[in-house]
Amino acid sequence: MIGCECRVCKSLDYRDKRFRTSVHIESKGVSLVVDTGPDFRMQMLQSGIRRLDAVVFTHEHKDHTAGLDDIRPFNFMQQKDMPVFGKKQVIDQLKREYSYIFSDKKYPGVPQVACVEIDENPFHIQGLAITPLPVLHYKLPVLGFRIGDFSYITDANYIPDSTLALLEGSEILVLNALQKDPHISHFTLDQAIDQALKIGAKKTFFTHISHRLGLHQEVEQALPEGIFLAFDGMELTLS
Repeated sequence: MIGCECRVCKSLDYRDKRFRTSVHIESKGVSLVVDTGPDFRMQMLQSGIRRLDAVVFTHEHKDHTAGLDDIRPFNFMQQKDMPVFGKKQVIDQLKREYSYIFSDKKYPGVPQVACVEIDENPFHIQGLAITPLPVLHYKLPVLGFRIGDFSYITDANYIPDSTLALLEGSEILVLNALQKDPHISHFTLDQAIDQALKIGAKKTFFTHISHRLGLHQEVEQALPEGIFLAFDGMELTLS
């Protein structure tokens, strides 16, 4: 942000330097990524991820899909199409935005994908069970995902009771908390705290954080016990 006087933008704390939101999950021998935002390439390089079995999309907004083209190195290294999981509305949007990937006459070297349409029912990736967590992003239906005792929800400002029931017993919850001021389609910090306390996971980490939230160190010190701010490169392990 040119000429920005924001304390977060000028901070020297590495935790205040944030790419767009995504998460890499390894479980039972399966390596997958939820969402491929514009920073996908750098996130993969910085994290040293050399194998990827699937991409799962929460929704179709550009800040969650703009990095899809950069799955090509995984196509090359693994010599196979990349399974891409998403709701019909997400797959349709990908086909419009990346028409060259889905063309009948493909240009050499374009990403190779195998689309798998999902809905709100549980599904599997190479035997790994995944439970969708339906939420609303203003009026847009979005999916979070639960894998074992790990639950991940981003881009939401409403969690229905039916999804709260699916979240029961989560050991780790990742939830969006955009900023302190009201927002039309994201939880504010206070709203996210209320949701986290209601869900009652052992540990909750807030993500999809705007620079308007404030400095990592200052905000985290004021959070309730068991609630933390996520940061780029954070690694979590379930006990």
